[in-house]
Amino acid sequence: MKPRSCSSSTSRGALLVLLLCYLCSSVARSQSTSDSCSASGSSLAAGVSRLIPFDTSNLTCLDAWSSQGFVVRYGKSGQGTWSFVLSAPDAGGYVAVGFSPDGAMVGSSAVAGWTTTAGGAGIAKQYRLGGTSPASCPPDQGSLALLPGTTLLAAQSSRLYLAFQFTSAQPPPPYLIYAVGPSGARISGNNNYLVRHKSYASAAVNYATGVASAAGGSSAFNARKWHGAMAGLGWGVLMPVGVALARYFKRHDPFWFYAHISVQGVGFVLGAAGVAAGFKLNDDGADSHQALGVAVLVMGCLQVLAFLARPGKGSKVRRYWNWYHHYVGRAAVVCAVANVFVGLSIAHEAAAASAFYGVFLAVCVVASVVLEVRLWRSAA
Repeated sequence: MKPRSCSSSTSRGALLVLLLCYLCSSVARSQSTSDSCSASGSSLAAGVSRLIPFDTSNLTCLDAWSSQGFVVRYGKSGQGTWSFVLSAPDAGGYVAVGFSPDGAMVGSSAVAGWTTTAGGAGIAKQYRLGGTSPASCPPDQGSLALLPGTTLLAAQSSRLYLAFQFTSAQPPPPYLIYAVGPSGARISGNNNYLVRHKSYASAAVNYATGVASAAGGSSAFNARKWHGAMAGLGWGVLMPVGVALARYFKRHDPFWFYAHISVQGVGFVLGAAGVAAGFKLNDDGADSHQALGVAVLVMGCLQVLAFLARPGKGSKVRRYWNWYHHYVGRAAVVCAVANVFVGLSIAHEAAAASAFYGVFLAVCVVASVVLEVRLWRSAA
């Protein structure tokens, strides 16, 4: 029998050792970058606790935002002193936790932190969230009475730990809001103004029981999205369709008339509701958007009044009424379409949304050209 090669046995042993080392290092990395409120991980690691200038041993732990790995620890001590520590993965941007009376970002106060060097040096500041633009969220302002020397950001094992204390005789506002900044774009300019967040969430918290509702992310259908959806569908989609029905389908009488007033009626109701929802938003830089929205609403109201007061077909003034009705309606459609793009720009929506609406308009234009040519031929 041929003896087994010693070199082959050694090679297999070396490969086995390397595989075990790789597995161990992977497990170690996953453990070092994770954090949770499980029985074994509800308290901060000793190495992290030493970096925080207040006691963190008896804090209540919340798995705050599972999809982003956010963990919040909080507690009350002394004469209304509240301690908070936010733990989150280091994704290259800022992390923030805020306090809101109604779950909305605007009108809240938040503490945000980010690292400034590869070595982990960090900055943490309070912000007053007065709007959605960087200029409307000034640093070093807000309603939290932060204790001096307790606000900091520490980085360890690929995680960020945002710690702070503040005094309050009452429990904090009932909603916590969370935000993650875009990677590589932590602040705007040299004045520590934050750029717009990449994603955010909010959740109701019962501080007495330590129970929180599931965090609703930025994809939730909030007031801003309701405003955009209703106004965009009503003014930007249904109104052009209603105009086309009246222009190109009159040979299908009385279908065109009832289809026209039905589509325009639904569009007017949705658009008006969208404008009403927009008045509740306090977005900086939206003056032109609001002005166009009010102009479209006024023209829509004039169209409704014109419909109610339209003269008979045999009336001498019917021709002038038709001119008024047609041109005011077309002006409303032009303003509405322009305002959809203005609104998408202010809301910082993805380019895909503008592209999708642009495709819709292109299809409408092509269809209108085809139908216009057929209308001219039939009239010849």
